Amino acid sequence: MARAPLTLTVLNEQLAALGRPPYEGPDEPAALRLAALDAVLAALDAGAEPGRPLLRAAVRVTLDRLAEAAPGRAVEVRVPPFAAVQCMEGPRHTRGTPPNVVEMDAVTWLELATGRVTWDEAVHARRITAGGPRADLSALVPLK
Repeated sequence: MARAPLTLTVLNEQLAALGRPPYEGPDEPAALRLAALDAVLAALDAGAEPGRPLLRAAVRVTLDRLAEAAPGRAVEVRVPPFAAVQCMEGPRHTRGTPPNVVEMDAVTWLELATGRVTWDEAVHARRITAGGPRADLSALVPLK
């Protein structure tokens, strides 16, 4: 199944479903991904299900921020099926499963990234799978 790309049309359809005005910013990938994050958070606040292309874009933009904030390759953060990044300094891996892995669903990741839930709350609710001595993102979330 082909992935639906994030387009201005897809974004505006989600905004219209939420009763919000259309997006009027630049029609470029980076700006659309940031707008997608806002639309996804608005959908979650409204109890609506965000569209997959928007959810993918929101996950991607926030994971990219994490990788910028904590450069390195010691920890792999996975948000299947949308994206994964390596971050944090320390021993890096080159093949196979890394020794430090953090995995969660998209909504959990976005809630962590935006401060809607804390690391400890998500871990205790078993919304995160984390393994390895460096697999603790509590000092990095919420993202700045």
